[in-house]
Amino acid sequence: MEETPCTFVPAADIDKTFRTSTIDLSSSRLLSTVIGQSDEWFAEASNLINPKPPISGNGKVVFTGGWYDGWETRRHNKQDFDYAIIKLGPEMIRTGGGFIWGVEVDTAFFNGNEAPAISVEGFAPATALASETEQQALDDKVLGWSHGNGEWQMILSKQHCGPSRRQAWKLTTPAMRPYTHFRLNMYPDGGIARLRLYGRPAPPTPSTLTRTGEVPGTSRGLDLAAATNAGRCIACSNEHYSSPNNLLLPGRGVDMSDGWETRRSRDPGHTDWAIVRLGAAGLVKSVVVDTAHFRGNFPDKCQVWGIDWTGKDGEPTGKTDEEGWTDLTGGAQDCRAHEEHVFDCEDKVNGAAMSHVKLVIVPDGGVKRFRVYGVPV
Repeated sequence: MEETPCTFVPAADIDKTFRTSTIDLSSSRLLSTVIGQSDEWFAEASNLINPKPPISGNGKVVFTGGWYDGWETRRHNKQDFDYAIIKLGPEMIRTGGGFIWGVEVDTAFFNGNEAPAISVEGFAPATALASETEQQALDDKVLGWSHGNGEWQMILSKQHCGPSRRQAWKLTTPAMRPYTHFRLNMYPDGGIARLRLYGRPAPPTPSTLTRTGEVPGTSRGLDLAAATNAGRCIACSNEHYSSPNNLLLPGRGVDMSDGWETRRSRDPGHTDWAIVRLGAAGLVKSVVVDTAHFRGNFPDKCQVWGIDWTGKDGEPTGKTDEEGWTDLTGGAQDCRAHEEHVFDCEDKVNGAAMSHVKLVIVPDGGVKRFRVYGVPV
């Protein structure tokens, strides 16, 4: 088996290693799906990509055996390994797929029945797939390989797993090409609670950027900040309750847990902020600050700033008075509970492109989604 250079990341270091530099491309929140598996007798493979932490079955027994929040296969596998095939969300596939930087396997609550070892392979089509027909044809092709080698390329070679713990591996060199499908191999059988494929979507181009919906009160636009368009949060003042990368997920989510919420502040004049690097620099037409599901803990006010950092070293900081930031909302604006707040920006950018935007909330609170609609340049 081909060896892939990597560094083991212990549980205590996983979040700080991957959280601000990558996103979990396999998450069902990005509409990624499990499209096939060799076996799922005890627990379904679709549980692997649940974004929420696994929970204990507390000894619960069902028809097939003990209940587990994860993927568990039968004993005595006659093949060398069991497998599950994960397909990235359709928006990411349309833009070419995703680059992998690291892999996490969580065996929480699997103790004595955990997977002893795993590997991860990827498949990269020759061209981006725009239509559902093309994507379905590719799915059928990948599923047809079953236990065979097919056209899989090794991303993470065989690694040992321990019982009931988080474990991750950072690739020495991030994958050099974007993948659309992944095969998680489990040697020889057993259980895994969660799989996280940390990486970044393929950089968008004007021709591949996805349309993510109708902007209230404006024409349909391109969301330059969407996670599926390679937007990502690079820094924030606080993420006590949840990650600011949730701001960039598709849809309006299900509850407060999949937004960004900061701790309560007690200091006069306090503000919280999150900086988003756009998937593509562009002329910003409007921004949307959505407080869906935040009814008693939404911010009092919000403000959005933009800057063109193209060609400069490093990344912009959270200092509002840093030279180059442009106010896109005309000062701090009132927020309301469970509502999309839409701000037109065309008259404020004066034709200047933006590569980064900063959402400031006053003084603290929760925001569900943050959209930056514009024209890529």
